[in-house]
Amino acid sequence: MNQVFKNLTRRPRSVRQQGFTLVELAVVLAVIGLIIGAVAIGKDVQRNAEYTKIKNKFVDQWEQAYNQYYQRAGVVLGDSQTAPQNMVNGEQFVGGGARSGRNMTTVTPPGAICDKSLGQGMTARAGDRTDLRTLMTRVGVRMPPGRAEGLEDRYVYLDTNGNPQEVQVCFQWNVPLSSGSAANAVGDGAGNVMIITGLTPDLARALDQMIDGKPDEREGRFRRQGVLNNAGGTTPNAPGQEWQASNRDQFGTSNDRAFDEDQIAIVTAIYRMNQ
Repeated sequence: MNQVFKNLTRRPRSVRQQGFTLVELAVVLAVIGLIIGAVAIGKDVQRNAEYTKIKNKFVDQWEQAYNQYYQRAGVVLGDSQTAPQNMVNGEQFVGGGARSGRNMTTVTPPGAICDKSLGQGMTARAGDRTDLRTLMTRVGVRMPPGRAEGLEDRYVYLDTNGNPQEVQVCFQWNVPLSSGSAANAVGDGAGNVMIITGLTPDLARALDQMIDGKPDEREGRFRRQGVLNNAGGTTPNAPGQEWQASNRDQFGTSNDRAFDEDQIAIVTAIYRMNQ
């Protein structure tokens, strides 16, 4: 009888609980968050590494090639060795009585020097040349690898939407501002400069940060083409200005579309040379 009573009063075995507890769900969500964060950080690290590579392996090496040309030829790129003007493409200079060094604010600047064609968005000038590679090889200057043999002046990369973009470098001399007037100025900066086309706004800001120490489209050696340093001729030594373009802009426009399928807009920058 006692055994029967014990069997009747014994608790039934508990059924194993199905699903996850709140603690388990919290752990799973935390792990998923860490994975997503690691992927996002990894993309940023990869993009920053690519921007640094463009700076070190392309822009810096073209600056070195420009300086090597000066050391070997004794004049800046495209200048005359018998009658130097200290101007890029100086042998094409026809202003100021065909002699530089006087009032240069009203002269007609010589054309740019590119290879095969002008860069995207560059304004054509009289005397533009497309023999950059020929000039460099003539004096034995080794150019950066660039995109390929014969395309050393270009470099291809992916924008933040995964679309290919092509950077191209050219060189030219720009007219200085005249006193009290911005008639001849289009924000190109005076003197011998490297023109860099095909930059996404994000890449331009990164290069500016690495070259000048801050991303400012108005000041420094690295600037955005078309932005006057004196704020339109009204404010000398105007404060700096952030790069106005954005990686949200669509290629060929300033639309703030932010579509993942869009090719990102590009800007042109100028990089002032030391010679």
